[in-house]
Amino acid sequence: MTGSPFKAAFLQQISLNGAGVSASYPLNSETAVVIGRDPRCQIVLDSQIHGGVSRQHAKICLSADAHWQICDLTSANGTFVNGQRLQGCRLLQQGDRITLAQDAQFVFQLEAALVSPPALWLDIDLDSESDSEPIYGSFSDTQRYEKHKPDLYKLPSSDPSEAVTFSQLFPIVSTGRDLTQKAYLIPGILTVAFVVMMFISVGDPLIFNLLLAIYIAGGAYYFIYLLCGKHKPWWLLVGTALTTVFLLTSPMLDLFVFIFREVLPGGIATDSASENFLILLMRMFLGAGLMEELLKALPVFMVYFWGTMLRSPRRERIGVWEPLDGILLGTASAVGFTLLETLGQYVPEIVNSVSLQSGQGAALGVQLLIPRVLGSIFGHMAYSGYFGYFIGLSVLKPRRRWQILAVGYLTAAALHALWNATGLINFFVLAVIGITSYAFLAAAILKARALSPTRSENFATRFSK
Repeated sequence: MTGSPFKAAFLQQISLNGAGVSASYPLNSETAVVIGRDPRCQIVLDSQIHGGVSRQHAKICLSADAHWQICDLTSANGTFVNGQRLQGCRLLQQGDRITLAQDAQFVFQLEAALVSPPALWLDIDLDSESDSEPIYGSFSDTQRYEKHKPDLYKLPSSDPSEAVTFSQLFPIVSTGRDLTQKAYLIPGILTVAFVVMMFISVGDPLIFNLLLAIYIAGGAYYFIYLLCGKHKPWWLLVGTALTTVFLLTSPMLDLFVFIFREVLPGGIATDSASENFLILLMRMFLGAGLMEELLKALPVFMVYFWGTMLRSPRRERIGVWEPLDGILLGTASAVGFTLLETLGQYVPEIVNSVSLQSGQGAALGVQLLIPRVLGSIFGHMAYSGYFGYFIGLSVLKPRRRWQILAVGYLTAAALHALWNATGLINFFVLAVIGITSYAFLAAAILKARALSPTRSENFATRFSK
């Protein structure tokens, strides 16, 4: 860096679209200015936009000889100064371009000195209390200048923090797309809509239960969607769930029941709790695990084959080309399965059986609906999402396709069978199996994000120290 030390400086952030400066940050000479995604940083970068930046990526501070320097904080994706990767620290010069993880750009700027020391300076007797005439002479004592400059040349200043802008008084007018991208405006709107519709449907158990089940299932799925972090058209996800509902209400279900529960020994006995556990587990593996996981996977395979007939980039956007696609579509299919199974089988059964005895069937139906639908994230969504990971992985590694699909199919069916079998024996063990199933799904999501060919564009992909 050239010039005298202690010069005021600031960073200009360059917008990603190259439109110009998007923000300006003054640098503090007394404390280090840390840049990163961590809210505790002095310059906080948006995680939704700058996913490659570490939580504490780099810092700018004064060096021992009072010059500005930048230091990389062992970031995962590197700090670059004028295109060269930074190792440790280096001094900054006017106009240096700083890039964080090829994801955020800044320009280092020195502020023009309020008063620059000229060749001939007004030499004033600083020790004299009299108003003596100034003497023109050479001022070469830089330390003396720096020491007394604030006292001799004090300009009026104002505190910018006291200013109040129109956008600060009315933030709704300046947030723009951030409302939908960062403030979850759309989920908020949907929540209000469902609340209003549930108020309207009070007294009609069928409509009320349907609205409640859809809302809970949608919330559980949205959680998985955020974990995956890849955009997928909403109509495709809804269509996948509806396709599963259609398959379950079509003759296809009868065919599957015949194969897995009559041809194969997967029939479920009426009094399953009295059976030997290993026999029960085998029946659940064939008649529930293998049968239902294949049924829920059919819409995922349909989307895959549909995608192969499309042209790029629609092919990648709609089809199944990586594990994240398989997880998103697999869990969407599980939502359709859970809603139909809960609303079409379990809730009506308990409502009819209890209503005949005590008339409390409707209340108990709601009590059953909530844990069954909410628990799908540890049940049907976990198994189907896990199998979906292997469907997407088989696309990335076609030479090992059948081995990959077999491992995923059998593992998902085994988890499904364990959940069904232990649920008839011990609720504590059932909880352990549910947590295990979710752990399998979460691990698959994390691995899928690491394998994703589009991970730099995925909003949940984060690389930190």
